[in-house]
Amino acid sequence: MVVEASVTGLFRTILIVIGVLVILRIIGRTLIAKRNIEAEKKLKEREREFQKRKEYVRKNEGRTSVLGNSKIQADDADFEEVN
Repeated sequence: MVVEASVTGLFRTILIVIGVLVILRIIGRTLIAKRNIEAEKKLKEREREFQKRKEYVRKNEGRTSVLGNSKIQADDADFEEVN
């Protein structure tokens, strides 16, 4: 089997390798951009929740709320019955 190297075959191989690298780079940048967009959405959602909580606290400042359905039984340890 005789294999001959040609200049056109070498250039074609180099162009194919460069093309594959460029395509992989484009795909990589696209995936990184997608990940950054998702991270930005999560960050904005957390900031929105923080602002809602901050507004709720500011609106209800000084008010007292009692939680319902509490089944805590407390005993007064210092209680003494007086006759």
